[in-house]
Amino acid sequence: MFRFAHPEFLYLLLILPVLFLFYVYIAKVRKRAIRKYGSPELLSALMPEASPKRRRLKYFILFVAITVVIFIIAGPQFGSKLETVKRQGIEVMICLDVSNSMLAQDITPNRLEKAKQMLSRLTDDLSNDKIGLIVFAGDAFTQIPITSDYISAKMFLSSINPSMVSTQGTAIGSAINLAMRSFTPNENSSKTIVLITDGENHEDNAVQAAAAAVEKGVKVNIVGIGSTKGTPIPLGNNGYMKDNAGNVVITQLNEAMCQEIVQAGQGLYVRADNTNSALKALQNELGKMAKSEVESQVYSEYDEQFPTLAWIVFVLLIAEFLTSERKNRLFRKVKLFS
Repeated sequence: MFRFAHPEFLYLLLILPVLFLFYVYIAKVRKRAIRKYGSPELLSALMPEASPKRRRLKYFILFVAITVVIFIIAGPQFGSKLETVKRQGIEVMICLDVSNSMLAQDITPNRLEKAKQMLSRLTDDLSNDKIGLIVFAGDAFTQIPITSDYISAKMFLSSINPSMVSTQGTAIGSAINLAMRSFTPNENSSKTIVLITDGENHEDNAVQAAAAAVEKGVKVNIVGIGSTKGTPIPLGNNGYMKDNAGNVVITQLNEAMCQEIVQAGQGLYVRADNTNSALKALQNELGKMAKSEVESQVYSEYDEQFPTLAWIVFVLLIAEFLTSERKNRLFRKVKLFS
């Protein structure tokens, strides 16, 4: 498996277009300077040893060398061995509501974005645990299978939106049932389900699904997100969602249903707002769970690849140094660069 030890340094690649534009600018300045003394065609006869192609070649070599140096700084590594590592942790299946009502802005910036921010910070707090992600609306789908790869999990979070599930609604029961099937089979680790939803359930028997999960030793926790006062659902055209009769749809957090599900699931109910209190309560709840042995597939050894790239840079810099901007008198008749 390939990775960069310091991927943040790859942002330095953004300077490459700037260097290219700078080269183009310098080339134009040079041409304007030559034109001040006369026609470039006539002046070229007075400078038989000048070679614009050699000058471009030197720049290209230097440009490639700078690119490779940036990759060296980022620390390229290859994983040489995949191992099954046993650690003390828990398994957490996150069920995230992506129905249209999650676009309501009664929480800043909106319910869905607040939930994604919370999950990102929750993932940062995990160490030896496994996490999985299910998105649901009128149907439920596995977005991230149970894994200890937190980087991939956070990467998928940014792309989540209501269009991922074509069937609208809030099928909480389906999400719980899918989560139960998504845990690592034959694994004795502590398991729990975390639902993040506004609780507008109109699809199935979520209470029954939560009770069934408890019978198998899995608690169901809920983070209720939204306001109980009600708010319209914004659309992309600066309007609001309306029903078939033309009335603006008002969505509100159904706390009564959330608490009913939690009671059956014997877990924690906490309401999210514009503070971090819900995240802290959830972190405390997960921290109380008994840690047990979980297995993870990881690349245990990474070989540094920068020496190879360093040699490439060394050769390129020597080539750039040895490449003159003028034609060699001894090889003037050799048309290698013209």
